Amino acid sequence: MSDSLVLIPTYNEIENIEKIIRKVFSLADDFHILIIDDASPDGTAEIVRHLQGEFSGKLYIEERKGKLGLGTAYIHGFKWALQNSYQYIFEMDADFSHNPEDLIRLKKACIEGADLAIGSRYVKGVNVVNWPMSRVLMSYFASAYVRLITGINIQDATAGFKCYRRKVLETLDLNRIKFIGYAFQIEMKFTAIKYNFNVVEVPIIFTDRTEGTSKMSTKIFQEAFLGVILIKVSSWFRKYPEKS
Repeated sequence: MSDSLVLIPTYNEIENIEKIIRKVFSLADDFHILIIDDASPDGTAEIVRHLQGEFSGKLYIEERKGKLGLGTAYIHGFKWALQNSYQYIFEMDADFSHNPEDLIRLKKACIEGADLAIGSRYVKGVNVVNWPMSRVLMSYFASAYVRLITGINIQDATAGFKCYRRKVLETLDLNRIKFIGYAFQIEMKFTAIKYNFNVVEVPIIFTDRTEGTSKMSTKIFQEAFLGVILIKVSSWFRKYPEKS
């Protein structure tokens, strides 16, 4: 039984899903994978179900009835991971923008003392490949905006490539996490820091997808912009542990 579970939410990732699964299972470390598919009409789930015969006991899928949002997909996956006794729980995109090889580095950071390890594009300069400059600047300054409003010292506040130690997800009240888009990623980091967990940024190189279609939208950015303010304001009315 592996102690590590990689959560991969999917919606129309038929071009990437088999390749990302095979790559994760080719790594030297022993990872299991849970796909959370939001009723992809392109047949993504069918590919996963077919591969389960080859990777029995290592590859799992949870199929939801519609496109319910990234945040709710991860919350679903977190609860599944806790119910199934995994110790290290990862978030990763299906489109190879996150290099599966870096899963090992994120886990190593947690083994060495991090409670939450973030694959960071900005902790050592700007490490983004194939993004237009407008999007790089938007992402970079979004993290600066998050630091300004929330006070958390995270260089890549919207990063979605992460490893949690089990105790973090057990401690946070997952039912109180409210956001479903990029604000979800900010809210999880902010809450972990408020609970005094050790959050570490691990430098990665982020490469934009070459196959499939991005799920980014103006609505998601708007949620993140306003969500940061709501996250900060709501924290004034919530009790967190005293800093040690």
